[in-house]
Amino acid sequence: MKQRLVVIGNGMAGARTVEEILARGGDFAITMFGDEPYGNYNRIMLSNVLAGVEDESGIFLNDLGWYADNGITLHHRRVVRVAPDDNVVVDDQGVATPYDKLIIATGSRAHVPPIPGIHRPGRGYHQGVFAFRTLDDTRNMIRYARDHERAVVIGGGLLGLEAARGLQSHLSQVTLVHSAGHLMNSQLDPQAGAILRGSVEQLGIEVVTGARTTEILGQHAVTGVKLADGRTIGCDVVVVAAGIRANSELAETSGLPVERGIVVDDQMRVSGDIFAVGECVQHRGQTYGLVAPLWEQAGVLADVVSGRDRDAAYLGSRVATKLKVAGVDVAAMGVIAPERDDDEVLTFAEPRKGVYKSVVIRDGRLIGATLVGDVRKVAFLTQAFDRGLALPEDRAELMFDLGGPSGEVSPAEMADDEQVCNCNGVTKGTIAACVKGGCNTVNGVMDRTKAGKGCGTCKGLVKRIVEWAADGDVEEDPAASWYVPGVPMPKPELMRAIREHGLRSVSSVFALLAPGGEDAKSKMGLASLLKMMWGAEYEDERDARFINDRVHANIQRDGTFSVVPQMKGGVTTPAQLKRIAEVAERHQVPMVKLTGGQRIDLLGVPKDKLPEIWADLDMPSGWAYGKSFRTVKTCVGSDFCRFGVGDSTALGIAIEERYQGIEGPGKMKLAVTGCPRNCAEAYVKDVGVVAIDGGKWEIYVGGAAGAHVRKGDLLATVSSPAEVVTLTGRFIQYYRENGNWLERTYAFVPRVGIERVRAVVVEDSDGIAADLDAAIAADVASYQDPWQERKAPVTPGQFRTSLPLTVLS
Repeated sequence: MKQRLVVIGNGMAGARTVEEILARGGDFAITMFGDEPYGNYNRIMLSNVLAGVEDESGIFLNDLGWYADNGITLHHRRVVRVAPDDNVVVDDQGVATPYDKLIIATGSRAHVPPIPGIHRPGRGYHQGVFAFRTLDDTRNMIRYARDHERAVVIGGGLLGLEAARGLQSHLSQVTLVHSAGHLMNSQLDPQAGAILRGSVEQLGIEVVTGARTTEILGQHAVTGVKLADGRTIGCDVVVVAAGIRANSELAETSGLPVERGIVVDDQMRVSGDIFAVGECVQHRGQTYGLVAPLWEQAGVLADVVSGRDRDAAYLGSRVATKLKVAGVDVAAMGVIAPERDDDEVLTFAEPRKGVYKSVVIRDGRLIGATLVGDVRKVAFLTQAFDRGLALPEDRAELMFDLGGPSGEVSPAEMADDEQVCNCNGVTKGTIAACVKGGCNTVNGVMDRTKAGKGCGTCKGLVKRIVEWAADGDVEEDPAASWYVPGVPMPKPELMRAIREHGLRSVSSVFALLAPGGEDAKSKMGLASLLKMMWGAEYEDERDARFINDRVHANIQRDGTFSVVPQMKGGVTTPAQLKRIAEVAERHQVPMVKLTGGQRIDLLGVPKDKLPEIWADLDMPSGWAYGKSFRTVKTCVGSDFCRFGVGDSTALGIAIEERYQGIEGPGKMKLAVTGCPRNCAEAYVKDVGVVAIDGGKWEIYVGGAAGAHVRKGDLLATVSSPAEVVTLTGRFIQYYRENGNWLERTYAFVPRVGIERVRAVVVEDSDGIAADLDAAIAADVASYQDPWQERKAPVTPGQFRTSLPLTVLS
């Protein structure tokens, strides 16, 4: 009979150990116990689920089918006692399960400080308080955040930073409170922590350090938190991310040796036939909370349990990690600061750019490194740290590219067991084997191995390894042509399917065309596409919209919004200006700003004030927040300028009046200038119109003047303003129907080619000009000013702000 292997814990360490045992040919009758009613998933990816950039299905390492396929019995029950003398475990239903070998992989639990008010008798956490550890925690946060406004995250380590960044997708304001003096104090020194703080604050997250939370406020639901110095911060959501603790209570109550974790030897043995692995373990006095040591432990334990190498030994881990923390690249390894007088330390800081680098050297070997904001040298530093490589005499080469060791190690130089993806424990050898097994696309390799599916910082290296392993013969990834990631169709095919089946809502597209079901990353693109295709017949589902599109204003870093009323062609009147001034004074608008699009921006408006300000302004929306037609910038033209050869102002107003608010794959900024002097910067707009001698107009498309600068291509030269209006609309519609989601015209036009664009739009080579004109005209006819929703909000909470936006009182 097969030996009975029981594994307590269905988390990353437990499931990985079972995978390793199976890979070694271990022949056991395997039973696993897990608290959660799911397969095994990657907890590191929960922050991506919270942020809405990853669907739940994308974080599972093994679905329930994997257990059945491998003959594993999975119980969704909690084990409450281990009886070593009887070789059984007892679960919370009183069922005893015998074992020949037992692996305890209970992981860790969220550390929840004993803060008054955090719990309610008989109710668990106070309403509005959440831990951030499980998939259910994440789901509950997302669900609760839909009807609330402002969060406080307690804890400024990796988990707290990720929680804060993720919550920004759901709440208008997020404050992070950390008791230590700087962020990530376990991994970073104070200077690095301060620079990371600056980068995090630029993301719109308020950071309060050196602040211990002493009370959760609110009788029936959370209303704020109180700090040790007496300050209070108003909020209606509290997320506790104050670190983790080894989940070792089961072992302790069962009489097994426990200190900070379950004590194991070098074979991961607790005693006799009982082993332990993962975050619940203490080995040689150390506990580990990162993935790489867990994978190393799992490999050793699999060798021992399967009999492949009963003398295999885990000797501890040299922890080196590279992560993207709240959108900021961070790498850390070894010691944070020098520990001996003869330790060498080099430090470089550029706070303005959010860059910090530090290396610590002892006896000519690297013993520690910290990188924030610029991690280009991390590959060489990791090798030097792991292998004890000799270091260059010019120590600056460790931080900068000075012709010395490259920051980019070639795949051929990497060992097969070198870890590429820290989040999922994927080595170079695993990636190469996947390619040799017949998978020759980058995304395909990433899907199969999970490399690059965590924080994403290793994607470039994964791509290089795939290209190396395939000898350059990398196949084109079919997903690269998909309009949105959750629906495996290029845009033309997707549009045909939508029309054929009459799909008028995002949910109906997911139901019929998305093999994986609902996909968070696809919602906005589909909503834009459906609105373009169906106009007034489109079935609007508000959860498919970004916050800007739900409230028709642009969210700012502090959770307030900007209000930009329409000023067609940049033209206004004294009455409008007076009204704007009166509204700004009456509502105490913090800033009034002239925009680059010749409009006026009222900044710092709370969400609940938006309808009132729109009503007082009594002006249409300027659409300064969406992926849509935004504005037409003009010069004064021939009416006043002595150089003007065309009435650019009147034409600009006519274009804006006709195409205002038309949605597209990306935002569209236009300009009309009255002569080639180009005062309205028409050459670098999505559509730019220039008056030239002889009463003619040149139309340029695909220009840009932001982070990407590009002069537009000449589409046509026409003789009348009416032709300009027609060709502008026709080009916009062609772009709407053929542009990829978030592809601006400055990328669309070069991709398609100006000759092709000109042939379709101007010469009607495909015979679709009339169809394009009719489609844009239908959308023009269905135009509605979104600011009219002030009279009848679409949802009860559309403009509701639950709490005042003052941060500290």
